[in-house]
Amino acid sequence: MSQRGAGWADLMRAANGGDATAYRRVLHEVAAALRPLVSRGFRRAGRSDAELEDVVQEVLLAVHLKRHTWDSTRPIEPWIHAIARYKLVDSLRRRSGYFDLPIDDFSEILAVEEESPAASGSEIERHLAQLPAGQRAVVQAVAVEGMSIGDAALRLNMTSGAVRVALHRGLASLAKKLERS
Repeated sequence: MSQRGAGWADLMRAANGGDATAYRRVLHEVAAALRPLVSRGFRRAGRSDAELEDVVQEVLLAVHLKRHTWDSTRPIEPWIHAIARYKLVDSLRRRSGYFDLPIDDFSEILAVEEESPAASGSEIERHLAQLPAGQRAVVQAVAVEGMSIGDAALRLNMTSGAVRVALHRGLASLAKKLERS
């Protein structure tokens, strides 16, 4: 057992005996140790640390709710790490189809030129009709009707990723057509 683990075990034994100060201290120390562990798990999965604190808090809550199940004669670190591993996996599963892209990376693409003339509704409809059926359906649902990517995916029987791709391609095609006209 590591020295840190032995210290946590002593603190948890005192906490289970009613020492509130020891309990606050063990939770504080465990949280500090969990942050890099959870962060590495997110990086290995190709995710950002956007939900890091949520997972750390879920682990601390699980430790709180299950601390009576910890066998005080056994090391505490493996017990806490197992809880952390399961909470991390749960978080990754919940967000399996989610992509975390900072909007700053797309500032040039998203920038709107205020001096560009606005296209009329009929002109947009004419160009929209020229898009392939799949792109047209996606652009209509998301850009015109204001549906979310997820709702459009359900309605059009597509994956969210396919909707994003079709939307991007459709909007890029529309932009080119509108520039030419």
